[in-house]
Amino acid sequence: MTEAALRPRRLGWSALCFVLFAVLAVLVKTEWSPLLDLDAELASWPEAVTRAHEGLYHFWRYLGIATSTLPEAVATGVVAIALEAKGHRRAAIWTIGVMASLGLVTALIKQVVGRERPVWDDPLAVLTSYSFPSGHSAGIVGAMGVAVVLARMLVRRRGVRRLGLGLAVVLVVLVGADRIFLGLHNFSDVIAGYLLGGGLVLLWLALYDPTPRSIALVNTPLPDAVPTQRKKLAVILNPIKIDDAEQFRVLVEALATASGFASVVWWETTIEDTGYGMAHEAATSGCDVVLAIGGDGTIRAVCEELAGTGIPVGIVPAGTGNLLARNLGIPLYLRSAVDVALNGQDRAIDMVEVSGDKMEDATFLVMAGLGFDAAIMEGVNESIKAKVGWLAYVWSGLKSLMFPAIRVEVSVDGGPFTRHRARTLVIGNVGFLQAGMPLIPDAAIDDGKLDVVLLYPRRFLSWVPLAVRVLTKNKRTDETITRMTGREVVVRTSVDAPRQLDGDLIPSGRELRATCVHGRLLVRVPR
Repeated sequence: MTEAALRPRRLGWSALCFVLFAVLAVLVKTEWSPLLDLDAELASWPEAVTRAHEGLYHFWRYLGIATSTLPEAVATGVVAIALEAKGHRRAAIWTIGVMASLGLVTALIKQVVGRERPVWDDPLAVLTSYSFPSGHSAGIVGAMGVAVVLARMLVRRRGVRRLGLGLAVVLVVLVGADRIFLGLHNFSDVIAGYLLGGGLVLLWLALYDPTPRSIALVNTPLPDAVPTQRKKLAVILNPIKIDDAEQFRVLVEALATASGFASVVWWETTIEDTGYGMAHEAATSGCDVVLAIGGDGTIRAVCEELAGTGIPVGIVPAGTGNLLARNLGIPLYLRSAVDVALNGQDRAIDMVEVSGDKMEDATFLVMAGLGFDAAIMEGVNESIKAKVGWLAYVWSGLKSLMFPAIRVEVSVDGGPFTRHRARTLVIGNVGFLQAGMPLIPDAAIDDGKLDVVLLYPRRFLSWVPLAVRVLTKNKRTDETITRMTGREVVVRTSVDAPRQLDGDLIPSGRELRATCVHGRLLVRVPR
């Protein structure tokens, strides 16, 4: 369901929250005796339990401090700055808007209602501000509402989103209980805070969409060689990479219609065909743009088939590594990636043709690796990868750090072979790994050249200074880091070594031949 379709529902739920809040406010202001009696009855036992257990008292006290106004304001600022840095300006504005308006409205209503704090003979804690509604309760609902909305936007894995939702609910309940167990608020104050926080989050969602605006709305339209009424979109989807494939289809088709595509044709990859056959059918069916939705393997298969056709490929990264998308500046937020695929500009990039022993001829777009680099891919546990994503590669890398050094011979552009020792060798068409690690900072995907890096840390601890040199983009070369550049690269090893292309393992062998084909593929990139 689109954001526009959800707006009436959100407005309805927001209105319900505000109506219930208003009813509570009137009952409190008029001092309706049944409500006052209920508050008194529900407050006595929690306060007595806290008084009898010093450890519980300290728990509630520190929880209250951690979720008070100042820490929430600092957290809001940090989150907003991080969102802005990642290009999610609307989400940053929305986050600040929700939390700032919540603080202002809560303070105003406290003054209007003017309810005094619960009175105890020997209070556990004392506050001089008014009691209705609970600022802590309103604030935590607002903060957790923001967290849930941002997770829905930016976290792909349904299991992680559900875990986050569960933790948010637990925290909301604990903070509300904290106010009652410390004797600082009545039960009705806490419920009112919940209603106010929820109502404002829903109202902001209905009135201001935090998701990025379409490129088509914020940029001048590009010249279009194909009349709008005839534009045809092909979508090749790896269904196991998307949690809710049907909902995702609705999203893509809505964005395609808004972007001027008259028709959308869908294909799904299979275990037997990772995208080659679907891409061929899409090309021969007369499509103007092909969306490839999946991990690096799906992207590579579609791009390999469409290379040289002149049909632009829109890359929607739904995998774990997504290195091609990262190096092209394509957002990892799926909605934004689809928008770039539909409305971005075309860019010609290089592809690399690869051959070698014990393998079929193939291509890659990102990197080919031999040795430690490929051993990481080989050691990844797929079940762990499905649960924690890229952290599975970190764990595999730690286990493979002391992959045995191998003897390597390298020839660039037909020159003589040079001999080296290395734990890993990478032939790169791009320069950056996950988390923005600049392994080959000078590499460009459209310069017609390949960049070769050999890493040879002698001991386990030698990885530390090597990592520092990589992260600081130190260009000094020695036996620890060796760099080469050329259009054609031939690598030979003394023993069979594990090998990978764009993160996909190929049979171990002793030779790789890589040739850069300049400007072979058209891809859609951000404007």
